[in-house]
Amino acid sequence: MSNPTEAEPRAPLSVATDLTLTVNGAEAAVRSTGERLFVEFPSLSAALRALGGIPGGEADRLTDLLRTTDLTVEVRVRDRTVAVAGAEAQPGVVSRRLGVAPIESRLGGVLGAVGRELAAAVEAVDRTFR
Repeated sequence: MSNPTEAEPRAPLSVATDLTLTVNGAEAAVRSTGERLFVEFPSLSAALRALGGIPGGEADRLTDLLRTTDLTVEVRVRDRTVAVAGAEAQPGVVSRRLGVAPIESRLGGVLGAVGRELAAAVEAVDRTFR
């Protein structure tokens, strides 16, 4: 008898659709290239709200499922990749220090998204006072 918590081997999957995902009130556009899914959040606050809606342990189960189906998910915020999960994720020192491995965190993407958030805030303030 197998352990139900272990990921069962599955055939590789290919996803050929685009959709909108809502998690914990945060919306994200999801698009696909077949073996790679791009989950695109409009802001850091939306991404953080969605992450807060994922129950503990579910991220590991999702990562196992992605690996066994040979799929990769890129989480993007303001057109910057901030994390990669699944078959092609390569967690490094940052991921291990943050305790998110086997998810690959991309510090450069996070910093780029923060910069774009700040630029958007400055533009909003500028429009308000014109």
